[in-house]
Amino acid sequence: MSLFNRMTTGEKVFQITAVIIVCVISMMMLYPFIHILSLSFSTPAESVRPGIHLYPQEASVASYKQAFQTTGIWMGYYNTIFRTVVGTALSLICMTLGAYALSKRYLPHRSTITMVVVITMFFSGGLIPTVLLIKNIGLYDTRWALIIPGMFNTFYLMILRNFLMSIPQELEDSAKMDGANDIHVLFRVVLPLSKPILATVGLWVAVHHWNEWFNALLYVQDQSKVVLQIYLRRLIVENDNAEMQRLMEQASEEQVVAETVKAAVLMITMLPILTVYPFIQKHFVKGIMVGSLKG
Repeated sequence: MSLFNRMTTGEKVFQITAVIIVCVISMMMLYPFIHILSLSFSTPAESVRPGIHLYPQEASVASYKQAFQTTGIWMGYYNTIFRTVVGTALSLICMTLGAYALSKRYLPHRSTITMVVVITMFFSGGLIPTVLLIKNIGLYDTRWALIIPGMFNTFYLMILRNFLMSIPQELEDSAKMDGANDIHVLFRVVLPLSKPILATVGLWVAVHHWNEWFNALLYVQDQSKVVLQIYLRRLIVENDNAEMQRLMEQASEEQVVAETVKAAVLMITMLPILTVYPFIQKHFVKGIMVGSLKG
């Protein structure tokens, strides 16, 4: 006898209603992605066809060929991948070291230090002082301006701290009895047990670096350091006619239109995150459950 058959009538109605609501919301979120994917593979005639686009009746990869032939895409890819990989690695290293220290109850003035760190979640110096600081310390118009200021995220730091506090102290004590110091304990005992939370926080940080464009708009003027999202913003949000004209001039022999090229560029920017997520999903699902505050 299934669990559903053992439910009361009210519980069955609730479960069916919840499933319907979740399915409707999922379709609302999934349709824009399907529409853009279909549009990116469409011919010019298919792209202007009225109605719902779930799949292209006339398929073409000309828009992808054109998008990959532009130097702006590859330059943006390089800068964004550099920022995402280096920024995520440095953030995880710095936040893990900070969280490990704050997770120790014997740390002098631990509560005061934690309170000072948490305050930064609610108060900051403001936009103009931050821009002036970036200029004065020599980071302006460099790739490091997109990495170093965001190496610490207080919210992620607290999540890491709470997870590390849940690891039994006896494991570390036994390792120290065998002659291990704090560094050996961290890298040989604590970090192997922290894969779920590290994968979760790493995904959050990587997605932030991949999608973030505002700091690049403020701090980077050199066009050779432009990230992919800035290129995408110029092409789609700002409707940069000059950039689109260059794309269309290069596509003189291809049957493409501006809308299909924009859709192809959108799909290209989403592809890396969609590719990486399935490999860390099992850690992400487990790590997302970690959170309850501890003193």
